[in-house]
Amino acid sequence: MLPSFLRLAAAALLSLTVAGCTSSASNRSTVMAGAPVTTAGSLVQPAAYAPTVNEAKPYFISFRARNAESYGHTFVVFGQFDANGRVPYDSTGTLVPSMTEVAGLHPASTSVIPYMVGHILPVPSETGASDGDTERQYLLAEWTIPLTAAQYQEIAAYIHDLQDRSPVWNAATYNCSAFVGDIARHMGFKTPSPLHLPKNYINDLRAMNS
Repeated sequence: MLPSFLRLAAAALLSLTVAGCTSSASNRSTVMAGAPVTTAGSLVQPAAYAPTVNEAKPYFISFRARNAESYGHTFVVFGQFDANGRVPYDSTGTLVPSMTEVAGLHPASTSVIPYMVGHILPVPSETGASDGDTERQYLLAEWTIPLTAAQYQEIAAYIHDLQDRSPVWNAATYNCSAFVGDIARHMGFKTPSPLHLPKNYINDLRAMNS
């Protein structure tokens, strides 16, 4: 019975073209970057897309898609710009953990089995960084938005709350792009279909709001 079920899950995985999310490398990130976080509310005005030095907006949120063995993964990075007004990476091209957080929805396992089952049924999720999220070499698309301290506090609080209330992942009903879309809509942005492939989702998100 179990081998038959796994064959069914594998067939479903191959037949579906919805946007997916890769298996996890960690639980929700607990690193607090930049300004202290208060309670979640609503941003009055979406921040303008301007990934340049801006003393009034030393914080950021970056909507991202990266490469993966499947069809990729959609997630966000948020935190504080470095001294040059850029998303902070170290010399190896890895995000600086003391200045950034990663949030993204994915199955709560490094095994392929929950990932396959998640194309049919909801499976337990994790909402922190997954393997490859922090490395620039895997990045396929990004849209980085500078934030004021107040905007950063509010959106970081919202993301943490969303992480706490996102217990399951399903490829068709609530996947990584749907999770990211909730964040974008909270900020007042238009969002594409969460069934787009991750790279297309981020590129379309940027185009719809630029």
